[in-house]
Amino acid sequence: MRTRSDDLAILLTVVDCGGFSAAAEVLDIQVARVSRAVGKVEKQLGVSILNRTTRRVELTLEGKQFVDSVRHGLDIIKQAEEDLVTRGELPKGHLRVDAASPFVFHQLVPLINEFQQTYPEIELVLTSNEGFVDLLEHRTDVAIRIGRLKDSTLHARTLGKSPLHIVASPDYLAKHGVPKSVSDLMQHQIIAFTAPKVLNQWPLKGFQALKPFISSGNGEAIRQLALTSNGIACLSGFMVQEDLNLGRLVSVLEHEKLRNTERELVNAVYYKSSKVARRISAFIDFIQPRLTL
Repeated sequence: MRTRSDDLAILLTVVDCGGFSAAAEVLDIQVARVSRAVGKVEKQLGVSILNRTTRRVELTLEGKQFVDSVRHGLDIIKQAEEDLVTRGELPKGHLRVDAASPFVFHQLVPLINEFQQTYPEIELVLTSNEGFVDLLEHRTDVAIRIGRLKDSTLHARTLGKSPLHIVASPDYLAKHGVPKSVSDLMQHQIIAFTAPKVLNQWPLKGFQALKPFISSGNGEAIRQLALTSNGIACLSGFMVQEDLNLGRLVSVLEHEKLRNTERELVNAVYYKSSKVARRISAFIDFIQPRLTL
């Protein structure tokens, strides 16, 4: 007896979301339907695929092997269907893209109008998360990530490097003075990230993390704090280069700055387990030459 592909797709969603209720919410179906689909697959196979606990579900050994094979098989089917339907046509379908809010505001939003004119059949959804999201759990097709990549299960396309700048407003520097050395920063108001802490390791020779005057978990909020003369911050060029060009912010300690750090790397990432959909390739190919990193 063969299992139906829609039941298998529901099973994968349960695995990716870690539970029946979460999967039902993502798929917008009733929990009972999710439970029936998983139960049907297990009954037809004659083995337990999931161990149910009070908090979440976990794969059995047999389940892990089965799910890995199913995921690969469904990816092949999905890609074959898409290739057949879209042959000779522009890419189409749903595309969910995630990035930190400053990257969305300063890099992606200015490109969206032209992108959608070029690919009118792609249904684009932009989401913003300050930390790294689980692509499967958040049903994300492609994410823009800054810094060194640690997840070996992901494919990555390098988009470029975005230099870091130690910045403050002209008004702040006029009032508090311009730091001439790294040690001078101890006398200044530091604007820091609440998390991850690695963002508070500024690319300066001999730099030691300093007690912040004010902190935020949002890069755009930190930019606004710097623009409104609240202190000195370390931010990526992709969000402050225009401010520097227009004189709204001033870059300091350039002579002390370390170059080519891992935090400068900008990548587009997506899952290795599936062939890249045409719409993902279209999106990455479109934005890469237009980004101002």
